[in-house]
Amino acid sequence: MKTSPLDAVHRALGAKIVPFGGWDMPLSYADGTVAEHVACRTGAVMFDVSHLGTVRITGPSAFDRLQGTLTNDLHRIGPGRAQYTHLLDEDGSVQDDIIVWWVDDERFDVMPNASNTDGVVAALGGDDVTETRAVIAVQGPDARTRLATLSAPAAEVARFAVAEVDIAGTACVVAGTGYTGEDGVEIAAPSAEAPSLWSALAAAGITPAGLGARDTLRLEAGLPLHGNELGPGITPLQAGLGWVVRWDAEFRGKAALEAERDAGVHRRLRGLVCDGRRPPRPHNAVLIDGTPAGEVTSGNFSPVLERGIALAFLPPEVDLGTGVEIDVRGSAVPAVVTKPPLH
Repeated sequence: MKTSPLDAVHRALGAKIVPFGGWDMPLSYADGTVAEHVACRTGAVMFDVSHLGTVRITGPSAFDRLQGTLTNDLHRIGPGRAQYTHLLDEDGSVQDDIIVWWVDDERFDVMPNASNTDGVVAALGGDDVTETRAVIAVQGPDARTRLATLSAPAAEVARFAVAEVDIAGTACVVAGTGYTGEDGVEIAAPSAEAPSLWSALAAAGITPAGLGARDTLRLEAGLPLHGNELGPGITPLQAGLGWVVRWDAEFRGKAALEAERDAGVHRRLRGLVCDGRRPPRPHNAVLIDGTPAGEVTSGNFSPVLERGIALAFLPPEVDLGTGVEIDVRGSAVPAVVTKPPLH
């Protein structure tokens, strides 16, 4: 198992360490997932997300290489900006969903999911620099206020902007991105300096949070998780992410995606809010009039709503507001089809 540059810090804090995507990562700390979740919705937390990859692509051909392979259009942004995009297989399914940090004219830091880094390198080339840095996500309504006590320029990095700034004496790259539904930034710092940066952020009143809270937060926000809502057999159109696709240019998997667009999708990702606290789980059947119509891809307890919530693929004709049931270990749990966010 790989370990984060912050592994010793997490263990010293008494974090529960679990395997995730080939890495040992903190699931939660002493106060637990629900408390960390609430802290992100009401204050400011920090997640170690160093398990995400960083593939650095540089040089005069970097733009064309990305533009000719990924689904989104880099012409929509420019240096100093970030963009959400997809890498597709030839059948149109999502091999990975990616954030591209366009750091300067000829430098792109491509951020794949943990287990997909090798596949992204194979598709795009570039250098895997994951082990040279740590990435800390600072998220929550108070994230920028507390970060500003360490670095006003870091706190001022706008949503989906990218900047090279100094934070507490550490040279960092900061992007206005995140995976919680809250405002905040993600900070890439040199591996050797990451523990001191983590300590400075903690001293600024930013609470450590683990991957458990990160998952419940992204589920409330309706954000997809690769391997659940994205992956083999799942296209951007089925996941409701057609806005990341530019139809006027070529990219891998375009022909298959055009065929699906023209025929119409056979399923669509929807949110579900349950009547009660019992949490659905992945692969639970979703029933309409007692007949299976789809299955849950992600499900959990919402600390904000204090009830079960889920994402599920359902037939496209199922409208928002439709009452359904979820088969949770043999019990039919009533739920309503709802447009995310689910909090």
